[in-house]
Amino acid sequence: MSPQVAGVLQLTALIAALALAYRPLGDHMAKVYSSEKHYTPEKWIYKVIGANPAVEMRWPAYLRGVLAFSAVSVLFLYLLQRIQGSLPGSLGFSSIDPDQAFNTAASFVANTNWQSYYGEQAMGHVVQTGGLAVQNFLSAAVGMAVAVALVRGFARSRTGELGNFWADLVRGTVRILVPISVIGALVLVACGAIQNFSGIHQVGQFMGGTQEWNGGAVASQEAIKELGTNGGGYFNANSAHPFENPNPLSNLFEIFLILLIPFALTRTFGRMVGSLRQGYAILGAMAVIWIGFTALMMWTEFAHRGPAFEIAGGAMEGKETRFGIAGSSIFAVATTLTSTGAVNSFHSSYTGFGGGITMLGMQLGEIAPGGVGSGLYGMLIMAVIAVFLAGLMVGRTPEYLGRKIGTRQIKLAACYILVTPALVLGFTAVAMALPTPADSMTNSGAHGFSEILYAYTSGANNNGSAFAGLNADTQWFNTTIGIAMLLGRFVPMVFVLALAGSLAEQKPVPETAGTLRTDKPLYAGLLVGTILIITGLTYFPALALGPLAEGLAS
Repeated sequence: MSPQVAGVLQLTALIAALALAYRPLGDHMAKVYSSEKHYTPEKWIYKVIGANPAVEMRWPAYLRGVLAFSAVSVLFLYLLQRIQGSLPGSLGFSSIDPDQAFNTAASFVANTNWQSYYGEQAMGHVVQTGGLAVQNFLSAAVGMAVAVALVRGFARSRTGELGNFWADLVRGTVRILVPISVIGALVLVACGAIQNFSGIHQVGQFMGGTQEWNGGAVASQEAIKELGTNGGGYFNANSAHPFENPNPLSNLFEIFLILLIPFALTRTFGRMVGSLRQGYAILGAMAVIWIGFTALMMWTEFAHRGPAFEIAGGAMEGKETRFGIAGSSIFAVATTLTSTGAVNSFHSSYTGFGGGITMLGMQLGEIAPGGVGSGLYGMLIMAVIAVFLAGLMVGRTPEYLGRKIGTRQIKLAACYILVTPALVLGFTAVAMALPTPADSMTNSGAHGFSEILYAYTSGANNNGSAFAGLNADTQWFNTTIGIAMLLGRFVPMVFVLALAGSLAEQKPVPETAGTLRTDKPLYAGLLVGTILIITGLTYFPALALGPLAEGLAS
């Protein structure tokens, strides 16, 4: 069997698995966020945090809950890293430096999981399990809560109430993320991933020195790392490390976990707004972009010409022989079209165009299918813009799901899509203009520029993957990427929740013969075109200086 055929079979099996899980999981999440029942463990949590889950919140109160909880999370994780040297189970590692502790705390709370450190050489068991793994659950639950609040904005009328943030946070964690993660961890252990709290072991000599390995609760953290589209690896090699990702079966399962919730949330959306066809339209747009990017990536990496590439069967540099080009390409697209950031290959070693595809996937806004929660609300923002553009073309007041898209709504949507590009391009320009940040680049020319562009694209879009080759463990990059991660995560949430509140206050508009049918393939195609055009106009000049220039020169 050729590698290309094997790749198609892997992709087919993945699509089939996602299709089987789509309906039950989507319906389950809709029931979770619509239920008025509180389980006993949830009631204990509400008592501890002093929250009343029955109190409905308007968007400012909901936003205050999101920001207050996230600020406390950043402070807790920062302090935990700063006192690591005094904690039991630290494996002898010292406390983390202030700039790196800030970067890591911002990273994991913002669901980015950017890492400027070697996991197995810096973080002990307490920080890994009590700090990083916990934030993997909570940051994912925050994203899902914000997405559900926006969905309620479309589903409700004549009220500004969007639900209760604390209830959404707890339910998403207890009823969705924890149960699936437990099953996922068991599957990964069965595949060969490790799960223990062992110390550091000397395993032999390596190039004249002693090689050391340390264990950890890897399988459990790996499960929520992928399921919550987090991406932070227990080891520096991330999902290329055999302790995290032992074989091709575990590799395909991890990709499944990455895509599972973001795709299923489209059915949750359809169920909650009372029209499954609307959910299918959003799903269709996501699927077209994801499959298109995956096919393009596989073609680029398999077809690259040159004697070394032909002997290896494609561009194998930087890729695990356990997974090959197909398994690496599918993983790379899945992780950059979502906010996961996990990697099983070296993105810097991809072909020029291949590296550009990973970058473009993040620059789309990671909405195909995107991160847990963030992918859905990002796609719904684009849906609002697509409806607005369609209204301009036919001379009608734009409407979406029975809501008029007026001046206030389109301003909020426009602000949402401008935040991330401003952060990415602004920080990249400053870093390239200053002399010191450029010293961190391993490569010069187009590839060196791509290293810095990728870093800020990854940080501001809350992805967390690295193009590699860039020494990001400096005060400049730890600080600026940390700021980009926080602003890129929470400033867009302000506009999402404000939009949700404005939609929920409206009176539904009855559908007429002239109303644009947003549950049809024609609209899904318009939505895909809107996404690609807006992204192309925004990022094309920067891409032309980096991956496109490198690809055309090779």
